[in-house]
Amino acid sequence: MADSPVSHHQGTSEQKPEKPEVSSEQKVQMEQAYQQMQRKIRINKLDEDIKHKIMVLSGKGGVGKSTVATGLALSLARMGKKVGIMDIDITGPNVPKMLGLEGTDLHVENGRIHPAIGAHGIKVISMAFLIEDPDKPVIWRGPIKLGAINQFIGDVEWGELDALIIDFPPGTSDEPLTVSQSLPTIDGVVIVTTPQEVALLDSRKSINFAKTISIPVIGVVENMSGYTLTGSTEPNIKLGINGPSGSMIETTSDSEGNWSITLDVFKSGGGADAAENLSVPFLGSLPFDPGIVRGGDDGVHRIIADPSGATAQAFDKIVEKVIETLEKPSSPTVRIS
Repeated sequence: MADSPVSHHQGTSEQKPEKPEVSSEQKVQMEQAYQQMQRKIRINKLDEDIKHKIMVLSGKGGVGKSTVATGLALSLARMGKKVGIMDIDITGPNVPKMLGLEGTDLHVENGRIHPAIGAHGIKVISMAFLIEDPDKPVIWRGPIKLGAINQFIGDVEWGELDALIIDFPPGTSDEPLTVSQSLPTIDGVVIVTTPQEVALLDSRKSINFAKTISIPVIGVVENMSGYTLTGSTEPNIKLGINGPSGSMIETTSDSEGNWSITLDVFKSGGGADAAENLSVPFLGSLPFDPGIVRGGDDGVHRIIADPSGATAQAFDKIVEKVIETLEKPSSPTVRIS
């Protein structure tokens, strides 16, 4: 008789698979991936919270780009708009100085950076707030610079804004390309130039750069276009002043004896010609105003120091054209992939 099969069970306990150990390097990578994901979510939300995003570019330095960017923001804020400035110039951030915000300590809460608050309630974020020694140069390679820019975009608590003005370093390299790729939508670019031929050549490069990456050019601003002299004499008489080239410039005093003459220190009309040649709008000219230099050094922008002066009026006219362009129903916004 065959033995009936007998199953033999050994008294072994079932072992649970061991969890793989996570190295400290892997933990860092996981944390970075999580932060990048959260930042991307916040960046996408900027499209809802910030109505318009305007890039301010110049092909070369020394044309007053930061002065213009700050002036645009101040003029918009004086019109009752909620405005922010993002100073992307990592190696030469000047916006805080122009607004009298040097030495401001930023408030950080729950991992979110709260901007400094300037005149007319303008919200300001700049690398200048994060540099311990303002006399020490910032020497960063591209990837570190781009990481800082993405933090400025994704980790700042902007709240709801009508306009965000983004001020860039001169040229058309990493910074504007990174911002155009990171922000959900850019409404357009304002190009700043002077009447000098070399500046106009570089402004054309900025215009073509914007066209290359399919961002609309809102228009060209010609800075330092002319220096206006004013005075008073007897009513209704002719007088003349020697211009920069030695030529006589004539004018006539009004019925009260007041007169004014504009001297073209750096030529004139070049910004308008460049805009026409490249089929983009010309937004207007800003006067050569020594008060802008003093105001920038003193932390009081010319618009604040002289709110009814020629410079403030010129900014208001330019901003009115910018608003008109942005609020057109067909005004294009672009997503860069």
